[in-house]
Amino acid sequence: MSKKKLTYKESLERIETIVDVIENQQPDIDDLSSLVKEATLLIKDCKLRLKNTEETLNSSLENLE
Repeated sequence: MSKKKLTYKESLERIETIVDVIENQQPDIDDLSSLVKEATLLIKDCKLRLKNTEETLNSSLENLE
C-alpha cells in the first residue's frame, strides 16, 4: 500500500481488490498475511471516517434547530 492517504472511495476499491485476490488467486501465506494486514488498516480508516462524518452531520443538523 502506498504511503499517500487514499480517499474513502479508493480505500473501498482497494479492499474489494484484496478480497478478490484472496478469493480467486489464493495467495501464499506470506502474501495473505500482508493483504489481511493492509485490509484491516483500510477498514479501520474507513470506519473512523464514517464515524467522524456522522458526528459532523449530526452536529450540523443540531445547529439547525
